[in-house]
Amino acid sequence: MTPAKDIVPWRPIGDTGVHYWLVQRMAKTCGVDTADASRSGQLDQNAWADMVQTCRGCRWTEGCTRWLDKPDHVAAEEPPENCLNAKLLKLLADEQAAT
Repeated sequence: MTPAKDIVPWRPIGDTGVHYWLVQRMAKTCGVDTADASRSGQLDQNAWADMVQTCRGCRWTEGCTRWLDKPDHVAAEEPPENCLNAKLLKLLADEQAAT
């Protein structure tokens, strides 16, 4: 019997603390104020936890860290395509810019 082609082998997910800060840094770089998003109801605790959990399962962590460490970022930069939270970060940034 051969395994199905679409089955992804098990692998451990990343450290919660490391990914908490990666999400926080990515949000800030993309122009998202997570504290303000929480106060305004744009981002509840479950959504924040989901973002961190999504980041923990990402395979692009090293690329993300390198991207965030680049010194030439400008305020409210678009999140990179490889970021699994890019769509939500873009939505939050757009909502915050509109207010």
